[in-house]
Parts: sequence; C-alpha cells; structure tokens
Amino acid sequence: MIPRLHDPAARGFASDNYAGLHPDVLAALAVANEGHQAAYGDDVYTDRLRQVFREHFGDRAEVYPVLNGTGANVVGLQAMSEPWGAVICAESAHVNTDECGAPERVAHVKLLTVPAPDGKLTPALIERQAWGRGDVHRAQPTVVAIAQPTELGTLYTPQEIADICSHAHERGMRVYLDGARLAQAAAALGVPLRALTTDAGVDVLSFGGTKNGLLLGEALVVLDPDAVRGPQFLRKAATQLASKMRFISAQFIALMEHGLWLENARRANAMARRLADAVDGLPDVRIVQPVQTNAVFAVLPTAVTARLQKRFPFYVRDERTGEVRWMCSFDTTPADVDAFAAALAEELLAHRRLSESETP
Repeated sequence: MIPRLHDPAARGFASDNYAGLHPDVLAALAVANEGHQAAYGDDVYTDRLRQVFREHFGDRAEVYPVLNGTGANVVGLQAMSEPWGAVICAESAHVNTDECGAPERVAHVKLLTVPAPDGKLTPALIERQAWGRGDVHRAQPTVVAIAQPTELGTLYTPQEIADICSHAHERGMRVYLDGARLAQAAAALGVPLRALTTDAGVDVLSFGGTKNGLLLGEALVVLDPDAVRGPQFLRKAATQLASKMRFISAQFIALMEHGLWLENARRANAMARRLADAVDGLPDVRIVQPVQTNAVFAVLPTAVTARLQKRFPFYVRDERTGEVRWMCSFDTTPADVDAFAAALAEELLAHRRLSESETP
C-alpha cells in the first residue's frame, strides 16, 4: 500500500484530465483484471467494444483503442493522408497548437492553417487553403480536420459539420473530427453521437475517454473504411498499440454501453454554465467565448490570476491578453464552483483595494 500523496478534497479548474476515474469505470477495470485474456486487442472486451461503438456510430464503424488523444490524431491523420498530403485546420486547432508538432513530425502531414476567430472552419475558410491541386511544389490538401467542440469551446451544429463534409468531399478531400470532448458536444446539443459524425458525413474521428471519466485511453473510430489505409499497422508503428488492451476497452464499455458518457458530459457542462453565471458581472472579469460545453474562457487582471492560481489550478491561455481557461469535469460539484467563484471575488476585491491605495 503506497501512502496517499495528495489531498483527495483538492479541486482544480485547469483540465478535465485532472479528475480521477468514475467509480463505474474503476469497477470495470477490477472485473477485467481477473484471469488472463489475449493481448493486443484479441480479447473479449475489445470484441464487445466494437459492437458498442457500432451501436453509436453505425454498422460500418471500426474502433481502434489507443493510449492518448495525440496518438489518435496522429494515427488517424496519417491513415487518411498520402506522404505528399496536407491537412487543412484552424490556426487554433489542438493538432496545430498543443501536440508539439506530432502530426507533422510523426504522421508526416503538412498542416495548412486558417485563421478562425471562433475556432470554427467553414467552406469559405477551407477554400483559403484548398488550392494548388497538381502543383508539384505544394503539399496537396487531402484532409480537412475539425474539432467538436473547438479548442475555444465553441460548437458546430450538425448542419455546419454536414456542410463542411459535403464541401470537402466535392473537392476530393476527407474529413477528420477531433472528438476529445465529443461527448460534451453531443450533450450540449442534445443529439446522438452519430448526428455529429456518421450522419453528417465525417470519415474518421477520435473519441475521448480520459476527459470524461476514464483512467487512460482514447478511441480512433473509422466510419468510412475507404478513407484510410492500414490504421492497424500505423497504430503499432506510432507506439499506440496497447498490449493489455482489454483494460482500455473495458473502460469504454462501462462509459458507452449504458449512457454514462452522456451523464458525465451533462454534469461537466452544467457546472461550466454554473461557473459562468457565478462570475458574470464581477468587476474586471469578461467572458470572451460562448459557454457551450464544459469550458469557460475569460479575461481578468494578471495579478488576480497569479494569486487565484495558488488556490485553484487553472491555465492561462493567452499571456498577452490575460485570457484564462476554466474547465469543469464529471466530478465537479456545485460546491466546488461556488468556492472558486467566491475565491475569485475575494481576489478581485483585494486587487481593487490595492490599486486604489497605490493611486496618488
């Protein structure tokens, strides 16, 4: 037995990755831990997982459990691209800003970025980079990558995704959807997962687990088998093939089979809305993006941020503007939110008093 090295009552708003496991997921791991099962995905849990994902995404869906979201994106984009191919994405996209260049370094695909103030691509924005067909000097646009929700917490409607897919397909391109928080998006829009993916024309997606109650593991989901080449081999080559895959699959079964994914996502979204309502109207706090899922983006004084971070972990998104990001998780409680909002109000008041005392 190892000693407890952290305060189990501690809460933060830095990332939904900070949260622990949902109890049902932990219980599923205990069940899967009994006895021996074949390795590398030839186990009964991974076999069952294929059927579970087809119930959500359609009969043609193939699921490839991987270790993390970056791995899913790397394997997915590489499987969809030729060596000379390029991926069109928003400048703010996670694949461009938060993966240490992995899509380009590991998958060897060129990213062609487009400014998107709200994080969302449109057919018109895609056209800014969808040129140069047949030009031997230019990487060839072959994939459009979107995220649902975006890195800014904004949402595409099902119709907006369908419009992007239709436009991309007409131009001979495929569509990849980064779905690290797709559960939260579906919960917010009140639609099934396939409405944002299969029915809209998405070819390949990643589906997040760790941000919604899992210990580890994400899923690469191929909706159109004709859109990829060798994902099973690329997964191994990218060091994303888990030997004891049953433990990833068992977690996803617990999450997906009876609606836990939706329950967790709704809870996280509701807590973000509660947080936004609690801080809206506080002096020197400005919410800068629509609060549509489990993220709140706000601008506040830098000095207040520095002091508040000592009480609750959260990230600064843009040091130039003072923009911060607050994330809620499946285990965030109303008391957690209220305590954070009260701490923010205290720090803002202290900041104002200090500023007034320093004014000549």
